[in-house]
Amino acid sequence: MADIIRLLPDAVANQIAAGEVIQRPASAVKELLENAVDSGASRIQLVLRDAGKSLIQVIDDGSGMTETDARLSFERHATSKIRKSDDLYTLHTMGFRGEALASIAAVAQVELKSRMRGSDIGTKVVIEASEVKGQEPVAVPEGTSISVKNLFYNVPARRNFLKSDTVESRHLHEEFIRVSLSYPHIHFSMHHNGNQVFDLRTGNFRQRIAAIFGNSYNERLVPIEEETTIVKLEGFVGKPEFAKKSRGEQYFFVNHRFIKDNYLHHAISSAYESLITKDSYSSYWLNITVDPATIDVNIHPTKTEIKFIDDKNVYAILRAAAKRALGKFSIAPSLDFDQERAFDLPLDKMNSIPVQPTIKVNPNYNPFNTSNNSSAGPASRTNWGRIEPRRTQDWLQMHDDLKKASDEFTPERNQTSLPTNQMFVSQDHGISLLSIFEDLDDFRFVQVSPRIMSISYAHGFVIIDIQGAHERILYERYVHALEIKAVATQQQLFPPQLQLSPADAALVVEINEDLRKIGFDLSDFGNNTVVVNGIPAELEAGLETQVLQMLFEQFRNNRDRLQLQCHDNLARSMARSIAVKMGRKLASRELKQLAMDLLHCETANYGVNGKQLIKQFGAEDIYNLLQH
Repeated sequence: MADIIRLLPDAVANQIAAGEVIQRPASAVKELLENAVDSGASRIQLVLRDAGKSLIQVIDDGSGMTETDARLSFERHATSKIRKSDDLYTLHTMGFRGEALASIAAVAQVELKSRMRGSDIGTKVVIEASEVKGQEPVAVPEGTSISVKNLFYNVPARRNFLKSDTVESRHLHEEFIRVSLSYPHIHFSMHHNGNQVFDLRTGNFRQRIAAIFGNSYNERLVPIEEETTIVKLEGFVGKPEFAKKSRGEQYFFVNHRFIKDNYLHHAISSAYESLITKDSYSSYWLNITVDPATIDVNIHPTKTEIKFIDDKNVYAILRAAAKRALGKFSIAPSLDFDQERAFDLPLDKMNSIPVQPTIKVNPNYNPFNTSNNSSAGPASRTNWGRIEPRRTQDWLQMHDDLKKASDEFTPERNQTSLPTNQMFVSQDHGISLLSIFEDLDDFRFVQVSPRIMSISYAHGFVIIDIQGAHERILYERYVHALEIKAVATQQQLFPPQLQLSPADAALVVEINEDLRKIGFDLSDFGNNTVVVNGIPAELEAGLETQVLQMLFEQFRNNRDRLQLQCHDNLARSMARSIAVKMGRKLASRELKQLAMDLLHCETANYGVNGKQLIKQFGAEDIYNLLQH
């Protein structure tokens, strides 16, 4: 019987290895950036085209390679980082396996140019699918430039599994951020399709965080410093009031290596206990320095998992340091005279003087004379941007107004309610409350709690979830706008600028056309900054920054947790972002209009989250409750 076991060719073995190490363009970027860091570079450039599918180029001014090293670097398990197995426990470099370049060269067309420091001439190596096509001397600057073209060109199945350019770009940004955060003393830059995405000058850790995520993050950071015989901690956690509904801004670096560790994440989360809600996530950027002999980094191909010999003590130290930092800097006033001044701005002395609040009273105001009270504002309009309490009107007149609004309700006529008036609605909403209102002689609208309103009438009452009802109204309006007709945009006289995180900037590019349909007019200003030229007509000016940040956070959270389609996700996120918030005191006219707009929704009974919004109690229901 003939032998059936064969030794795989090197090219096939390299492709198999590439399947573990190089999963997408971001994987190649990670390996190339880490090699550039290990070379001792002070400046590293990343150039991308078509989300890394056409081109990934990393240029550094590091130590460079000789002619022999340049050729040998593409061989499997060829590395300058270790010599023996014991070196795995004294690692001070990012790479050590010697698999990255061999794996990349197995599934792409690669060109490497390198010149040693002090050498007069460099070398150029061209390799495709693990086959060396040529090597020759060239005149190049000191350092290394490696270009990866047409990734997975010879593995069509793997290339077909790649996501859209927007999704792949998001992964590329995240890998770039992870490496650049860990080395703030290195100048990093990133260009994509000819546009500069990042230009991160050298500085300290705090400055690098602000440069990536925006200067507004400077005020959100709470410093952590702790050093013991086991571990040294330094970095920042976010203030509780800036906790988010989605993950993302959570970075652990162990000996400058980014890692994912749920156990350590729990240590930070427990430090925020009672400070944030259970469905919120705190932000943190923490550098953990330990003896390399006390960790094992060689347990996963991506090297993002680490085993600690003494993980319980690391957990306890991390949790205690975070709780102490939050107690000192977030809860109590800061008395840190050594606090970094890199981003402090001088205060205007005139603006820093406290001003005693005043109350303006109109002595001519008569609540029973609506014709002469011009200072009270238009009595027929409900302004959801600025809610002011009004004296309760005559109940009979309110009933007539409500009945008239119900009989004559059309999207074009009614312009006096919540931001749902332009929405097409179906009369078939599966609920009989509308007919109840039309038959009543007397009813009252009362906000009985921060979130609940009550509508009482002669034979019972109805309770409605205020925030959930408003979200339902807005959701149906934006679904209609995204599918049929766009929402009106209010152009800004002085358009503000909004600096975004890289993830939010990429998200704007992805959904900008849909943002226009719901009323936002955003234009790119470069460097992850957008100009807010227009906002939805119902949105109060001055709130656009807060609403957009909340919108982006909600969108990412819905996409990660609920796997929603773009239109449904955007409608939900926008509704959640601008809906009236729990605890806001509403006037009776606003409560009435909220109920009317809800009852004209296609699905009035249930909120966007599937929970019941309306509960009706008749006289018999009340009597039965009393009997129990």
